[in-house]
Amino acid sequence: MLNRTRGDQRSHVELITVYEICRILGASLDISRTFRTALNVLTAHMELPRAMIVLADAEEGLLKVHSSVGLARAQEQRGTWRVGEGVIGHVYASGMPVVVPDVGHASEFIDRTGAFSPQEGHMMAFVVVPLKTDKAVVGVLAAQREVKGGARLSDDQRILTMVASLMAQAAQLHRAVSDEHQRLQLETTRLQKALKRVPRGRYALDNVVGESRPMQQVFVEVHQAAPSRATVLLRGESGTGKEAIARAIHFLSTRKEAPFIKVNCAALTETLLESELFGHERGAFTGATGDRKGRFELAHGGTLFLDEIGDISPAFQAKLLRVLQEREFERVGGSKPVKVDVRLICATNRDLEKMVQRGEYRADLYYRINVVSIFLPPLRERRADIPPLVAHFLDRYNKENRRSLKVTPEAMKVLTSCYWPGNVRELENCIERTATMVQDDTIRDLAFPCKQNRCLTQTLHFLDKADAVAAVAGAKPLPAPAPRTPAHAGDDLDDDGDDDDDVLRIGPTRHLPPPPGKADAGEPPPQGERERLIWAMEQCGWVQAKAARLLRVTPRQLGYALQKNRIEVLKF
Repeated sequence: MLNRTRGDQRSHVELITVYEICRILGASLDISRTFRTALNVLTAHMELPRAMIVLADAEEGLLKVHSSVGLARAQEQRGTWRVGEGVIGHVYASGMPVVVPDVGHASEFIDRTGAFSPQEGHMMAFVVVPLKTDKAVVGVLAAQREVKGGARLSDDQRILTMVASLMAQAAQLHRAVSDEHQRLQLETTRLQKALKRVPRGRYALDNVVGESRPMQQVFVEVHQAAPSRATVLLRGESGTGKEAIARAIHFLSTRKEAPFIKVNCAALTETLLESELFGHERGAFTGATGDRKGRFELAHGGTLFLDEIGDISPAFQAKLLRVLQEREFERVGGSKPVKVDVRLICATNRDLEKMVQRGEYRADLYYRINVVSIFLPPLRERRADIPPLVAHFLDRYNKENRRSLKVTPEAMKVLTSCYWPGNVRELENCIERTATMVQDDTIRDLAFPCKQNRCLTQTLHFLDKADAVAAVAGAKPLPAPAPRTPAHAGDDLDDDGDDDDDVLRIGPTRHLPPPPGKADAGEPPPQGERERLIWAMEQCGWVQAKAARLLRVTPRQLGYALQKNRIEVLKF
């Protein structure tokens, strides 16, 4: 009965130990910190005098102590084994656990550290289990136990195996993130070298394509904001050219001779983003073999462009706010403050105001970055720029591919009629794709995929609004329904015969001639969405096609709004 009670206590302690280690390993990707904390929990709960984690060093081909508890720093540094050498090397090579009941009588036991050697008057056991993933062994977990009082080494082997499995998964994830981090660093270096070879005039604002009135207004705001030190926030949908405008602001400023450094905040995890922006000290994490400057330091004296600033986590928002307020920071793993002189330009396609209201974005950071706001219009609101943009992209394609392509007026009409949810970036891709696939030197209207109903962005042609039938003040009257022929880029005709597929282009409510028996048709519509829907349906005798025309929406949009508001359509 006593043994059963002790067994139950042991199982309870093991369960708590595994739970605590799971929580620790899941809290951070920094295994240099989490592994040591996990070992502290393991040795304390299981009453082990010392334990260590040994990982493979790919560069040197050796097994080295990564983290330990109960070992001095000098003992850790001495802990190196070749694959297959001693118990540590054998477990790593075979992937099978080994239990040494008494290290004093085991010829295969090799203690490089000097911490696990035999102790006079004590019987010391050594338990080693592999850190094994589905694909390979990444290291070993080793612990020492004094054999006394009926200690069962098989129980130690079982709990160590469970913990080693958790640590192996953490090590594999850390290695994948480190590899991706290194790839991003190499890509960044390549892009920075490429930028130095690009002529400065290419990024001058005068060379940014924009003949329309909305873009000319953007140019005016850029010229006004560029000479100052004020932080600029570029707002606009994805693909509207925020990076090009940011470069123009830099090269129009007094910092044009200094670096222009770009960071895409959405492309990196919080841990990697912190290292990328602030740099790290040697030994800050596994793989940090030397000091490295972050993007803030690289941009010293110049401009730092933080793209997708609306996608950073709340925890990182607090760190970034401190840097913007103090103009100084510490590298990851360091304690020495680093002061920088950086002009900040941020960009986002998110609605930061709504995010602040919902508590997803810090209000103090929002006010810090929203000093000068420049809104970049979507391409559908600057259609006058489509022909010069097409000419620009086609000219570049011709030069790069030694061709002499041209666009017919019919093809240009197709392009200017498209909705372009991906904006300038989508237009550029469309031109390059079509130019690549066309067989002669003329791009005709039938060359575009949409003419064969193969437009890939057709499902994106929808503007989400809280009120599906709300009027847009000052909207232009809708054109008369066009003949039912294919249209470009998903603008195929709707049920009502127009080409505004899934796009809310709702103008002022038209006062149509009153339907039979409806003498009050000329009264203004109610304000609420549900009330306005019922009003329109009553004015039109509950005929959805007529009500859609009255509200200046498509039948499809009206049907969605009726369903959303749970309005049952009366049938006569």
